[in-house]
Amino acid sequence: MTESQPEILFFPIPDTQEGARLDAVVSELSGLSRARVQKLCQEGLVQVNGRPGGKNTRLKSGDEIRVELPPLRPLEVEAQNISLEIVYEDEHLLVVNKPKGMVVHPAPGNPDGTLVNALLYHCRDHLSGINGVLRPGIVHRIDKDTSGLLMVAKDDATHQGLAEQIAAHSFLREYETVVYGRMEQEEGTVNLPIGRSKADRKKMCVCYDHSRPAVTHYQLLEQYEGFAHLKCRLETGRTHQIRVHMAAIGHPVAGDPVYGPKKIIERLHGQCLHAKTLGFVHPATGKWMEFTSVLPEYFQSFLKGLKKAD
Repeated sequence: MTESQPEILFFPIPDTQEGARLDAVVSELSGLSRARVQKLCQEGLVQVNGRPGGKNTRLKSGDEIRVELPPLRPLEVEAQNISLEIVYEDEHLLVVNKPKGMVVHPAPGNPDGTLVNALLYHCRDHLSGINGVLRPGIVHRIDKDTSGLLMVAKDDATHQGLAEQIAAHSFLREYETVVYGRMEQEEGTVNLPIGRSKADRKKMCVCYDHSRPAVTHYQLLEQYEGFAHLKCRLETGRTHQIRVHMAAIGHPVAGDPVYGPKKIIERLHGQCLHAKTLGFVHPATGKWMEFTSVLPEYFQSFLKGLKKAD
């Protein structure tokens, strides 16, 4: 396939797919994400026996499916030779250790110098195009001032396989953080839905009428005077989840300029939050893989400046 010509896929429906949904079958047979297949259905690019099919169309044995994949839209981002700490890499995926202060995706105010700029240079044409955009690669994100491990897919099948594990809550993501205050419990779970704030669209909040379920498990690693060092495991992966959940239970992340106290901690330059561990089943090999990164210097330095509680 070239970038100027669409790719046409044909799938006959066997007896085993009788009664299945169109979007589920096309996703399984093509390796495309369910979300992208649904978008193709909305655009009339998925046909069943020569007629446009809706995402909920139930299939019959012997049906013929035609899928037209438009050329991937070029990602209008410059490849930049930016140093990356690559923890693991193979032909399907890579794991990078993102430094604090690096933005993942280009955006207004951060048009370059991002992780995507660096990946475009490092991987060339080998990044997934799961949402119809050429070579984005990013399976999940972490905030600019959150450091740590991030997964990148080099092909659509790998991207979809990893995304499905995240959706099924089988993708291990553990963080370490320092929060304000004394923890009353050594471990616990925050199960509060998170949605976008109506008062400030740049912020997330705990709410019930325009939200999604969010679950964070935490464990106390060390109690300090005025602060606590925690390990947090994500069961879900909502935007700003740990930051919002910790603030909601009265223990905002130290240095957090958005959800923490107005008087920020200058030496942290943003929230003290590190994505320390990633674990997943490799979509191509079926093997469990797990990676752990050491706490970065800013995090260790902050801990050293704290006094352990009695």
